[in-house]
Amino acid sequence: MILPNQQTIESLVEIITREVLNAYVEKNVPLSLPEGQYCKMECAGGMCVKTCFDRVGRVVSAGAERLSSSPGAIPADLNLAGFIDHTLLKPDVTPEKIVQLCIEARKYNFASVCVNPTHIKLCAELLAGSPVKVCSVIGFPLGATLSEVKVAETKAVIRDGAREVDMVINIGALKAANSTLVAEDIRSVVQAAHEFGVPVKVIIETALLTDEEKVLACLLAKEAGADFVKTSTGFSGGGATVHDITLMRRSVGSEMGVKASGGIQSREDAESMVKAGATRIGASAGIKIVRGTPIPKTESLDAAKKSY
Repeated sequence: MILPNQQTIESLVEIITREVLNAYVEKNVPLSLPEGQYCKMECAGGMCVKTCFDRVGRVVSAGAERLSSSPGAIPADLNLAGFIDHTLLKPDVTPEKIVQLCIEARKYNFASVCVNPTHIKLCAELLAGSPVKVCSVIGFPLGATLSEVKVAETKAVIRDGAREVDMVINIGALKAANSTLVAEDIRSVVQAAHEFGVPVKVIIETALLTDEEKVLACLLAKEAGADFVKTSTGFSGGGATVHDITLMRRSVGSEMGVKASGGIQSREDAESMVKAGATRIGASAGIKIVRGTPIPKTESLDAAKKSY
């Protein structure tokens, strides 16, 4: 008799648990909804979330219910350089620093450069013809911007050349258990971005949340159609942890991306996040991570330019 290995067992546990939890929720779903409405359900971490939408995809309601089981994790294993978002989001960034960021991104073939909206147009010009994408942040770093403003910002950065967007959720609304507002906020940005085929990463700011709130945020993002959930902005006193990545991966399953961001400074840090289930890394130390060694202080913009 051949016994299954541990990875097979964990995958089976995840599948069975998810089906059981979904079946539990389905028993509590009304048999009929107003014409044109539909609902989606996701379960993870001992919690099930149901979000209902109207005929045009707007969120009508969202709510959560505690359960007693949680699915297992499905770890990822990707090439490091190819899934690092080379990031520069400080307020004092100059055009010269943006030029250097883009030169480095082309040299090391990072997944993207992630910059504030005002720098998107320059990055798009510098990276034209390159496989490196341009990523912008939305509602950054507090997430307290009105949804209408987030939508306008999303459309503006896409117009300027952004091909990925990282939005910050309404953290205060999540802390106040206003799931509908959070879901509406995420959904509005997802719809605006997906209209142009641009994926959305949802920043949940893990440093400010309890584990239960992290699971809830992940499930709401998944139901709203987001493509990734992301740990942090890097502006709230904490960054990515293995615990949070593991929890987020369990919450969204294998269908979504999970981005670890904030405080990742070494190859060892990045590899630990990948093993926990991250499929994208946001870091300003991308070169150090890829090289596995500290960046020499003598490396300058002129030196980097010589490699092109």
